[in-house]
Amino acid sequence: MEITALSWNLFHGRDFPPDPKLRTWRSRLLRLEERNPTHVQVNRDLTEEFATMLSGWEWDVAMLQECPPRFAEPLARACGAEWHRTLTSRNALGGLRALLARQNPDLMASGEGGSNLILIRVPGKLGGIAERREMAIHEGEPERRAMGFVRTASGICIANLHATNDWPKLAAEDVVKAARAALTWAAGGPLIFGGDLNLRPGKNPRVFEQLRDEFGLAPVTAPDAIDHILCRDLEVVEPPERWPPERRELQVERRALRLSDHAPVQARFRATSLDALQN
Repeated sequence: MEITALSWNLFHGRDFPPDPKLRTWRSRLLRLEERNPTHVQVNRDLTEEFATMLSGWEWDVAMLQECPPRFAEPLARACGAEWHRTLTSRNALGGLRALLARQNPDLMASGEGGSNLILIRVPGKLGGIAERREMAIHEGEPERRAMGFVRTASGICIANLHATNDWPKLAAEDVVKAARAALTWAAGGPLIFGGDLNLRPGKNPRVFEQLRDEFGLAPVTAPDAIDHILCRDLEVVEPPERWPPERRELQVERRALRLSDHAPVQARFRATSLDALQN
């Protein structure tokens, strides 16, 4: 059985045109569209656009970070998926934050609050979610980080993490703590472990060496990548690879609307032992 896994940081449900001249304060404050000959910058709710994009791609499991909590149900519904949401930071008064973010997503930005979301397509190869868990990986400054974990009916486990940003030492601690917990919860079952780890193997090789040597989690996406999909006890059919920017673009009046500031990462694995798929 082959499994396609996707990891994508949603940039809090916003777009990110490649031309920085389009990312203006005028747009951010007044909600005006900015355009050039090829791309558009919008400042409006993009729930439907993200749902359209995700539902049109082929995957069995999707691990999403910086996902507005209000996105969970509509994304799952559009994709025909079961979901497990783990709240991260800035989620006090969530209803008010969501209301303000719908009105002006770019001004609210990360202030809306965030979550890590795991989607499992059903009916599908993995058989739906049999167990849900979550763990606070880091509390306090600079902000809360958490890991979501599911065990599917097939026995394959998925762990989704967004590690601390701009603090490499804390990010490394986040990743190692999350990997150790995920392996404990997997209890010997096959594991897909990924997300926005905020660490580049080229700059932080020791963390990824530990993931490989101590936890059996590999391979990395690329030396300069921060988004990774690693696995244990699964055969790597297609190693994790970043998509080109054009694959996350939609057409709006003959111009491209580019979703998120991160490229999705995709990998394909094979479960080679039927015994390994039993709980």
